[in-house]
Amino acid sequence: METPYGVSMFTVYSSCLLLLLVVAVSWKALNWVWFRPKKLEKRLKEQRFRGNPYKLLHGDFKEMSTLYTEAQSKNLNLSDDIVPRVIPQYLGAVKKYGKNTYLWFGPRPALVIMDPNLIKAVTQKVDVFQKPRVNPLGRLLAQGLVSYEGEKWAKQRKLLNPAFHVEKLKLMLPAFYKSASEMVTKWENVVSPKGLAEVDVWPNLQALTSDAISRTAFGSNYEEGRRIFELQREQTEHLMQLARSVYINIPGFRFLPTKRNRRMKQIAREVNGSVREMINTRRKAMRAGEAGSDDLLGLMLQSNSQEIEKHGNKDSGMTTEEIVDECKLFYFAGQETTSALLVWTMVLLCRYPEWQARAREEVLQQFGTKDPDFDGLNHLKIVTMILHEVLRLYPPVATMSRRTIEETKLGNLTLPAGVQLTLPILLMHHDPDIWGEDVKEFKPERFAEGVSHATKGHVAYFPFGWGPRICIGQNFAMLEAKLAMSMILQRFSFELSPSYTHAPGTATALVQPQYGAHLILQKI
Repeated sequence: METPYGVSMFTVYSSCLLLLLVVAVSWKALNWVWFRPKKLEKRLKEQRFRGNPYKLLHGDFKEMSTLYTEAQSKNLNLSDDIVPRVIPQYLGAVKKYGKNTYLWFGPRPALVIMDPNLIKAVTQKVDVFQKPRVNPLGRLLAQGLVSYEGEKWAKQRKLLNPAFHVEKLKLMLPAFYKSASEMVTKWENVVSPKGLAEVDVWPNLQALTSDAISRTAFGSNYEEGRRIFELQREQTEHLMQLARSVYINIPGFRFLPTKRNRRMKQIAREVNGSVREMINTRRKAMRAGEAGSDDLLGLMLQSNSQEIEKHGNKDSGMTTEEIVDECKLFYFAGQETTSALLVWTMVLLCRYPEWQARAREEVLQQFGTKDPDFDGLNHLKIVTMILHEVLRLYPPVATMSRRTIEETKLGNLTLPAGVQLTLPILLMHHDPDIWGEDVKEFKPERFAEGVSHATKGHVAYFPFGWGPRICIGQNFAMLEAKLAMSMILQRFSFELSPSYTHAPGTATALVQPQYGAHLILQKI
């Protein structure tokens, strides 16, 4: 059938459908880049939040990128006021608009939440305030427990909890000791000829925690896991570069065959293959009765098998892919956070030698020259105070985020769906309204009576997160840090080298020394 103009009705219908499709897609795109952000902006202003006016698509990306680049190009004096260098975008917004502010990450607003009561509510109500959706490219680094929600998160947490029980951590102490022993022996060999030597301790501490997580997670040594660590670190650097770009927010960007996208997918394939091979090898050994379950992988596989047997249903346990994700997460989180804690502890003890002396005295009184033991490590009050203060001034992660999945009440606020909430850990840890005017000073005595007393019961100190989703590995990290610092203090005194440059940065998402940590080690 044709129209009076000789055009078939099929062509007319097809053209109409195509036009409707174009209009629908265009409206969706316009809503995403303009109408919805402007509507959210209006709602936030009604809630007395203030921020920069929304800019089409880019939001505050350009300004944030400029601030970050400028901040990273400048080194700090020997000061613990690291906020301007690490998170200049959040500091700038708070200074300009006050604590009730927001930033635009492309077309998504991120509210800065600095009220301890609101932070407590956000971190406790895990079903209401969920983790931000992981960008598809971000999933290439690690998913696992940290990214799950609802019943899946609850199931995974239950399956993983046994591996991090205190009694299981005791079994891992020999692995921690062996890794730390290899590092201090290496330092002793460098120092021995002259009695002292300059050492960049940062790569050594990274190797220590890499080796420790390899031994405790997989029963292997660092050499076997070295390639995985290198690849995961490179993957993190790629993601940090993308996170500062507006392009990561464009739907479908991950499918573009850019050089970085191709490399990230190649890394993911190689890491997944290596980890899957480890898992399969361990399963075969366990079935043959040739492998124990005293490392994290063994404990996880054992817990998984028991849960499946208990319910008689494979769905009650983890799939191989989920186990791979958890292993990748062990590699990333278990290594990077503890090495950051150790390096800043050594730097601060160089700058405050009286605390270094007090910590060494406590360690020698507790252990003498003997190997540190589990009970003794738990009785190190001064060392624990020092580690808490280091985590306050230099938390491994500077911010954490949540999102609203529906219109939600938070205190006196009514937050629309689709808003991201940023909990600025570093800003909270450096807030004089909470900690006092000496907030920028290194004062471990703040924690003499514990964290709760130091914070007056407020949720103002959360280097490992807070609430039900608090980091499952925090006791693992603290035990490893106490052991490593005890062994270092037993053998060496240390001070900053003249070549040391104080430059905390977040090139790999964590607060780490940009130019290493050059110290002068002296054998005791």
